[in-house]
Amino acid sequence: MHNPWIKYTVRFTALVLLQVLVLNNINLGGYIHPAVYVLFILLLPVRMNKNLVMLVAFFTGLSIDYFGNTPGLHAGASVLLAFARPGVLSLFFKPIDFGKKEEPGLRKTGWSGFTRYTFVLVLLHHSALFIFETLDFSALHLTLLRILLSSLVSTLGIWW
Repeated sequence: MHNPWIKYTVRFTALVLLQVLVLNNINLGGYIHPAVYVLFILLLPVRMNKNLVMLVAFFTGLSIDYFGNTPGLHAGASVLLAFARPGVLSLFFKPIDFGKKEEPGLRKTGWSGFTRYTFVLVLLHHSALFIFETLDFSALHLTLLRILLSSLVSTLGIWW
């Protein structure tokens, strides 16, 4: 697709529909909540305006919140992911020079680099999401288990 607006609209729609129609309705033992919609934020162009990335992340998370009846949880976690994204990109891909409209995909970063980039940001997203959701540290070990398992499954889902 040569028109980026069409490409990102199709990607956004497909990932949000996959998330709200399929993944949000799958019960994997109560501890695993895959979130592949974050791939939309992960694949935004590297040199895109940081404020615009955070705004797009907010509306992406808000879309998931709207359909999942989770007021602001996904929006907050998605904005945190978008905020941390430039730092993680520079941490893992310092020698790589990304073009103006280039995405941090497999072709540019390689399998190992993309996996690290994805897992770290998904882990951050899920940490914020589940800590915002529970706001209770009495069962911290269960929250940490949910974060780890959901992050692993989400990263695998993004790869799939």
